[in-house]
Amino acid sequence: MSTALHLSLTDQQIARISRALADPRRYQILLQISASQDAVPCAELLSTHPVSAATVSHHTRELERAGLITTLREGKYASFKTRREVLGAYAAQLMRFC
Repeated sequence: MSTALHLSLTDQQIARISRALADPRRYQILLQISASQDAVPCAELLSTHPVSAATVSHHTRELERAGLITTLREGKYASFKTRREVLGAYAAQLMRFC
């Protein structure tokens, strides 16, 4: 059985995730991170998205606050990985409305 079925998100968590995903750039960043089974380096996000490092940092911080990604730090370098169990729980809770 999937972990997402056992993870229950609060209304506040659902709202935070929805707000994070409402921004098109954050949504695209999450798609890019989710497409990889491995952690995605910040440099890879910077090469894909034509925005400043500060903007990418802001968007990844919002995705992390929403619980959708985790940041892996190695010295001054950061990589990002999707928290698939949270994304799955979010999708499962939204599907209850269908």
